[in-house]
Amino acid sequence: MPTITSVSGFPRIGQHRELKKAIENYWKGTTPLEEMRKVAAELRASHWQAQKDAGITLIPSNDFSYYDQVLDTAILLGAIPQRYSALGFESPEETLFAMARGYQDERGDVTALPMKKWFTTNYHYLVPEVDPGTPFRLSSTKPFDEFTEALTQGIATKPVLIGPYTFFKLATDASNEPLVPTPELVGSLIATYVEIVRKFVTLGATWLQFDEPYLVLDKNDDDIAFFTSLYEPILNAREDGAKILLNTYFGHIADVYEAVQALGFDAVGLDLVEGKEENLAVVEKNGVNPHTTLCAGVVNGRNIWRNNYADTLETLTRLRKHTENIAVNTACSLLHVPYTTADETDLAAEVTQHFAFAVEKLGELRDIAVLADPHTPEAEKEAILAQNVSLFAGNRVERDAQLAQRIADLTDANYVRTPARDERAVAQRAALCLPILPTTTIGSFPQTQEVRVARARFRRGEMSESDYHTFIAEQIISCLRAQENTGLDVLVHGEFERNDMVEYFGQHLNGFKFTKNAWVQSYGTRCVKPPIVWSDVSRAEPMTVEWSAFAQSNTDHPVKGMLTGPVTILNWSWPREDMSNEEQTTQLALAIRDEVLDLEATGIRVIQIDEAALREKLPLRKSDWHTKYLDWAIPAFRLVHSGVKPTTQIHTHMCYSEFNDIIRDIDAMDADVISFEASRGELVVLDAIEDAHFQTQVGPGVYDIHSPRIPTQVEIEGRIKEILAKIDVHQVWINPDCGLKTRGNAETWPSLEHVVAATRSLRKSVS
Repeated sequence: MPTITSVSGFPRIGQHRELKKAIENYWKGTTPLEEMRKVAAELRASHWQAQKDAGITLIPSNDFSYYDQVLDTAILLGAIPQRYSALGFESPEETLFAMARGYQDERGDVTALPMKKWFTTNYHYLVPEVDPGTPFRLSSTKPFDEFTEALTQGIATKPVLIGPYTFFKLATDASNEPLVPTPELVGSLIATYVEIVRKFVTLGATWLQFDEPYLVLDKNDDDIAFFTSLYEPILNAREDGAKILLNTYFGHIADVYEAVQALGFDAVGLDLVEGKEENLAVVEKNGVNPHTTLCAGVVNGRNIWRNNYADTLETLTRLRKHTENIAVNTACSLLHVPYTTADETDLAAEVTQHFAFAVEKLGELRDIAVLADPHTPEAEKEAILAQNVSLFAGNRVERDAQLAQRIADLTDANYVRTPARDERAVAQRAALCLPILPTTTIGSFPQTQEVRVARARFRRGEMSESDYHTFIAEQIISCLRAQENTGLDVLVHGEFERNDMVEYFGQHLNGFKFTKNAWVQSYGTRCVKPPIVWSDVSRAEPMTVEWSAFAQSNTDHPVKGMLTGPVTILNWSWPREDMSNEEQTTQLALAIRDEVLDLEATGIRVIQIDEAALREKLPLRKSDWHTKYLDWAIPAFRLVHSGVKPTTQIHTHMCYSEFNDIIRDIDAMDADVISFEASRGELVVLDAIEDAHFQTQVGPGVYDIHSPRIPTQVEIEGRIKEILAKIDVHQVWINPDCGLKTRGNAETWPSLEHVVAATRSLRKSVS
């Protein structure tokens, strides 16, 4: 029997971002609801067919979403807070969008649900809000409709759902507190999942996949008991009518493996990329239930480099010593990689041959299944292996000897800024002359259609460099005047010349490659196109000095120099797999350090080095936090800014992560000011700041920029009062949650006017 191949999930935005465009046009009112639904159905059909054509055995359904799969699960389970259901929408999509984006008109005014990073990825999920007094109940037909939809296409799919354990652990109550597993709430959760299983059995599903990534976090006996109590009745609901695959990813499940095996799942998905050695070790120690298939997650769903078949076959050989029931699986959903390399016609074939996007990873699954099949003729295996081996010959790039020497010459002094932060604060107050509660923004301003068109015309050669330069200069001056008129204290130049906060820097650094269509979903319809770290990284030329200096020369207000930090550049790029993340980050840190010193030399007195993604790659197990990440990530940031003068104020920014548990490490970055995303998280970071006696000045975001609604002055005053109740007024900055690039001018300027008005009102009461 041929080796089974399984895909955990597939990208949903479409090869050319068709879903993004259809949804955004619907939001604008230029596309009717039925047209948006039609585009979605066409994408589902094409994605199922692509996997069928690739020979995939277990093709997922219900991995599609208009916004987020966790939000879909909340709606499926009836976890729709009353403030959203009270809006009275006729279509379920409108309720979903209100929960995801907020809503504001005569129907009502509601903020969006909190949004957090999906484990250690740059994908964002909506945090479910559950009323502990309201039982779960089956409230949507989406997964059943999509399963049936695929059947009409002649494709029997494997429905994919967020499992009950992960869902419960991610959800909160209305106070943003973790759910308490009361008998009533847990009982209704189990009953709803049992109903789901039975309904799929009735529909003829032969496989169901429950995603339980929360299992890869540290587990104690109580956690294991809770997990077991959820699944025993759910597994009994199969009644031999369907098989259940428990899928885990983003790490290993060593501490819960025995319990998983004892439950008797029909298949268990193990991540053999990120959790490889630990998962292999626990299999070797405890064996495998003879009735359970191991879905070996050997194809990386989070990076774009080709699979090394020799290494993969070695992994499968180790597993086969303990079981013959092995399927070949993606290590996680392919949601986190682009669609296909076929569209990257600007890159040479000798470059793209090293990459595998989602479609190419389907081919890798097929190849590995063929190689793992003992009945495959040796000649066929040799042909597949020969082509793959050539990609890993070790001569892809040459090393930069000068850069290696520069790193070798670093000393402890390069990671320490002097004098101490409290002394610097005195010098900076004298130099900048800012009021209490200084106001600023995070960096970017709306990238209007006019800006995008001009950039595209310049890129295509339809606009001269001189004309484009004039256009950008006019945009910057207009933005500065608007900020001055609004009353902001520390200004930014708006970043109109930048396509992306990572790609822009990569284009001015040695060592990067860039794609044309390799888009990946970040949240909702927001897509990013990460650059590729191809070789050693160094600064090719000044990256931001010209426009920062120009902006500062056109205003008396301080203008922030805006940079992206080394950890974020690496985390939001496709990193190399032939070099450690620590070494790649050090290379980036030296490049950004050069830029910081050049900005300071040209007269920029405030420099923001964004580390928006610092928390994102924190290992999921606390025992790994420092040794595998923080012990080099935090020093890398200090290396960037340690050479500046005491009067130069260093800012950083972090967004959409949980900061509380590493707040002291963030303080150890030794920045002068840090701004946090905080409004969607109901300012919970304030407690951690207070408890840790945080020394860095802070700007917890006072309104959510990922929602189109405009906050009122009264609303913002309330948030500032919450901040001042826990943080000394002289330590507080006032700013939005994040950059304003994705917003429109019609929302941005009224919101900022309310921010300034609220701040000025409160200054009077605290001065």
